[in-house]
This record gives sequence, structure tokens and C-alpha cells, in this order.
Amino acid sequence: MEKIIELLEEIKDGVDYETCTTLIDDAIFDSFDIIQTINALNDEFDIEIPAQEIIPTNFNSAAALFAMVQRLQED
Repeated sequence: MEKIIELLEEIKDGVDYETCTTLIDDAIFDSFDIIQTINALNDEFDIEIPAQEIIPTNFNSAAALFAMVQRLQED
């Protein structure tokens, strides 16, 4: 999860990714941030995030992103 937090900090600094659970709901992340996050995760973890996984629930927190990455790595 530390690597995901590092990636998120590179995309948008100044957010407490350890505790924030409303990145999308509170518009902390915009569509461009989401695209950057998808690309960073795809590259870093050698995964491909399918369109059906690009939902607010999966992008609202570092923990949700971590869970999604783990699911995709198992496939």
C-alpha cells in the first residue's frame, strides 16, 4: 500500500492518503487525476484496469485502490 500512496502523492500532493476515503466523493481527484492514477497503477503493478473497475468505489481511497490492484493481480 505504501507504493500506492507514493504514486498518489506524485499525482496530487497535500492529501492524507492514509485516512482519506472520499477522493472522488469530495472531488479531491478530478478526471485527469483518475486517468493519471490508472496509468501509474497499470505501469507500476503490471496490470490493466478494465473499464468496469473504473468506478468511484475503487478510487475513493488508497485502501480501495490497493484492494483493486490485489484483485487484478490475482486474475
